[in-house]
Amino acid sequence: MTQFSALQHEADGLSAGLPPLMVQADHLAASVALGVHGRRRAGMGESFWQFRRYASHDSAAAIDWRQSAKSQHIFVREREWEAAQTVWFWRDASANMSFKSGPKENSVSKRARADLLLLALASLLVRGGERVGFLGMEGAPASSRLALTRMGRALFGRGDSALPPQAPLARGNQLMWFSDFLEDGAFEAMARLSRQGVSGHLVRVVDPAEEDFPYSGRTRFESPDGGEDEIFGRAERVRGSYRARFTAHGERVAAEAARLGWSCTSHRTDHAPQAALIALHAAIGGV
Repeated sequence: MTQFSALQHEADGLSAGLPPLMVQADHLAASVALGVHGRRRAGMGESFWQFRRYASHDSAAAIDWRQSAKSQHIFVREREWEAAQTVWFWRDASANMSFKSGPKENSVSKRARADLLLLALASLLVRGGERVGFLGMEGAPASSRLALTRMGRALFGRGDSALPPQAPLARGNQLMWFSDFLEDGAFEAMARLSRQGVSGHLVRVVDPAEEDFPYSGRTRFESPDGGEDEIFGRAERVRGSYRARFTAHGERVAAEAARLGWSCTSHRTDHAPQAALIALHAAIGGV
């Protein structure tokens, strides 16, 4: 069995049983691929990219004499630009991310939307020649379908951690972090990653009911993990104070990201994912 066929066999085995979300993410990536541009370009690096005709500004050392001998023209071997080429992903797997409101047939949980955007963005980056990986997955980050499949397997594992694991990320790597950032310790984790020289991009995933607080009358609220609950006789009376507190939390997340030199964006699960995907791809530096 060749090395390629062995990798293909492994990919097929890993993908067996994955939810249809992998297919949905591919379709989403394909729907916006024409509107974004990959990072592949000529520059300093080790990987061959393309041959092109010799120009007056090129040095003699750049000439590929073997390729030039095949025709009447002189050709230069270009290498692929390789700066900022590794992008890591993390998605909050806490019980909070399972929340969804509205009719069951029309609503999507924060976790499901985060998974969709994560895999679609990773697919776009792979198309542009970037290496991608999910913190805690098996294998190293790579620019391949196999890496995407491994990321999918890691996403659907049994872990329930909200915070990224401590991992020796290289200086200059980028991290795309999907969460509602309600977990204690999130800001400390951001600071730790920043000290490692990681460039971060925060995606705050929000359910519309969390932001709008549409409840009224006697309403019972339960914590996602079932640990506690509270009943309000007239829920509309606390709407103003709740919204102010929710807005303040979002502003704190954005302010912490700005302090570290990171980017931060919010996405509501009742909004279409296409626009969010384009914005996230731009945040990575893909357009």
